[in-house]
Order: sequence, then structure tokens, then C-alpha cells
Amino acid sequence: MTSKPAGPLRSSRNRTGNNPIDASARLLKIGEAARLLGVEAYVLRFWETQFPGLRPNHTESKHRLYDEADIKTLRLIKQLLYEEGFTMEGARKRIKELNSEQQPGPATAATPPVAGAAARRALLDIRRDLESLYRLLKD
Repeated sequence: MTSKPAGPLRSSRNRTGNNPIDASARLLKIGEAARLLGVEAYVLRFWETQFPGLRPNHTESKHRLYDEADIKTLRLIKQLLYEEGFTMEGARKRIKELNSEQQPGPATAATPPVAGAAARRALLDIRRDLESLYRLLKD
């Protein structure tokens, strides 16, 4: 049994319609991307419905193909949801903030992403400690 190569892309242009897709770039099918990220394929399909910026390319047969930028976005989503404890809405807002921080424009007094993530982890640790103390006092 031989495996069939992925069908041609619906268009030779990327999502913005400006530049042709680099043929040397590695495109991953949904199963490959899911394994790489350590999640199930249905999770990636769900995230596509929740995060407007996540729009993978599709073959003529409608199979999803994730490029390097998509994988980077998926890793960020996974980090925000699974490691930092964001809700879907919070993750959407955080990604929007990160995207606006990367856009050229007037300087803002926004917290750098690393400091924000560290502060969030510290608060989650404090919350766990407080919940543990509460359980001890309750019993």
C-alpha cells in the first residue's frame, strides 16, 4: 500500500492572497500537527472555530494543511489554555494583545509577554496554596 501525496492547494496563494506559498515549506496534515502538539485533531478543528486568525490552507479535497505560522499560533494557543490557565476568551484577547504589540505604532506601556506570563503563573501558584490552606482549615 502506498500513501498518496497531499492534493494540490486550493490556490497557489497564501491566506492574504499576496505571495505564493513556498514549495519548500513543510505543510502538515491535521493528524501530523495534532501529534506534534500533543493534542487530538478535533481540538485543532475546535480551535479554528474559536480563534479567527487560525486559518490553515486546504487541499482541493478540503484536507487541512498547517504551515509554520499556523503551528506557531497553535503552540501559543496551547500554552495559553493548558499551561497558563487562560479561558478561550482570555486567550483570544491575549493573542490580540500580542499581535498589536508586534504591529509598528506608538509605544505602549503594556506588560511584556514574558513578565505577564510569569505573573500569571505566580498568581496561579498562590491560588493553589490558598485553596490548600482552605481545605486544611475546613477539615
